[in-house]
Amino acid sequence: MFQIDDKIISDDIFEVNFLCDLQSCKGMCCVEGDSGAPLEEEETEILEKVFDAVKKYLPEESLNEIKKQGLWVIDSDGDLVTPTIGNLDCVYAYRDKNGIVKCAIEKAYLNGEIDFRKPISCHLYPIRVKKYDDFYALNYDKQKICHVAVILGNKNRLPMFRFLKEPLIRKFGEEFYEKLEIAYNEYYKKREL
Repeated sequence: MFQIDDKIISDDIFEVNFLCDLQSCKGMCCVEGDSGAPLEEEETEILEKVFDAVKKYLPEESLNEIKKQGLWVIDSDGDLVTPTIGNLDCVYAYRDKNGIVKCAIEKAYLNGEIDFRKPISCHLYPIRVKKYDDFYALNYDKQKICHVAVILGNKNRLPMFRFLKEPLIRKFGEEFYEKLEIAYNEYYKKREL
């Protein structure tokens, strides 16, 4: 582990190469897990604002579940999360014509209908961010469903943090990302000694 400002970062974020391959994994990160996608408090308000633009992309089953549970829920750990259907699919997920699970929020964003891409926890995946009183912890959420992404990342020599440059900047800013690049270079210089 290493620290940049108030962030404690797992070595995995430098050591693990990663490049998503939706054709292989079929978007299963929107399905597997023990609860929905983690949400930041302000994201619950954003979901309220963007839902009208998003709902037309959702299957009927998702809309019914949202009517029952709401746009977000509090899970058994007391965290804000997206609701799920039967503890599996995120209610904001849909399957495209090829059976790939995608995000309806992101679809509305990519179509220029909203300015919110998707929850930051989804955008940052497989990095999980946990906020503590005095610091953030950034860890790799290693899942079997992403094994092809690691193979593809290795083939392309793409460290996870570089694959996730855009969401890291979205969450923590450009200056933090620049510090990550410097730390990465220092990290590998020290390992060569």
